[in-house]
Amino acid sequence: MGLVKFAHTIFAMPFALIAFAYALRTTDAEFSWPLLVQVILCMVFARNVAMGFNRWTDWRIDKENPRTASREIPAGKISPRSAMTFVTINAILFIVTASSINSLTAILSPVALAVIMFYSYCKRFTSLAHLVLGLSLSIAPAGAYIAVTGTLTTAPCLLSLLVMTWCGGFDIIYALQDRDFDRANGLHSIPSKYSVATSLYISIALHAASIVSLVCFGLYCPQCWPLWCGITLFSACIITEHILVTPTRQRSIPIAFGTLNGLASITLAAFTIAALLMC
Repeated sequence: MGLVKFAHTIFAMPFALIAFAYALRTTDAEFSWPLLVQVILCMVFARNVAMGFNRWTDWRIDKENPRTASREIPAGKISPRSAMTFVTINAILFIVTASSINSLTAILSPVALAVIMFYSYCKRFTSLAHLVLGLSLSIAPAGAYIAVTGTLTTAPCLLSLLVMTWCGGFDIIYALQDRDFDRANGLHSIPSKYSVATSLYISIALHAASIVSLVCFGLYCPQCWPLWCGITLFSACIITEHILVTPTRQRSIPIAFGTLNGLASITLAAFTIAALLMC
């Protein structure tokens, strides 16, 4: 369905896979193909709910925004009712799949959906919507670890903190594109509340916290060169993002948002999982 951009799974899926590999490497759990498939399916269903519900919730706003007016619902390609049917089916599939893993994933699955769907309303009343988006994506690594172990420890929480601050930071950059529209229509975001420069400083602070969280997570992993190579490359992508997008230059936002962040997550996952398997 056109509501969902498959490319956006690169913002959370790699971290779920890192947490999955970390759980196997640091506990007595044994690898299971069915479990890996269940985790991946949960990620796909959750992403479908998140994007579908967001498009359904915001379609009237999107219709008024020139940047988003061509999206499927405001453009009339998909009806709001069809979009909600899509969301409902994926929500049910998510809960059923999560409930088939273990008791804790079953209990937490409705909570995860509530957080994911709550984000779509946040820009109507708080500028912290970016962090709520980050929180919804940060469920991925914690959920994957719980799926393998049935528990939650410090290391996957650090990975979740990394995801929350990383996503919150790059969503601020993305929101710069709608700064004038949001201000004119009473919508809340960091860019609509503050100047471009201040917004970017907040984004930088969040990304600094991301790198610190990542380094702390790295200390819990087996120590070898692929791990720290991945951490270095991830950090380099984040830094490049802020070199490309400045208070006076925002033409590179699509590259910074999509290309660099996608490259950062995939690279980190490849090197970190390699370290967990090799070392």
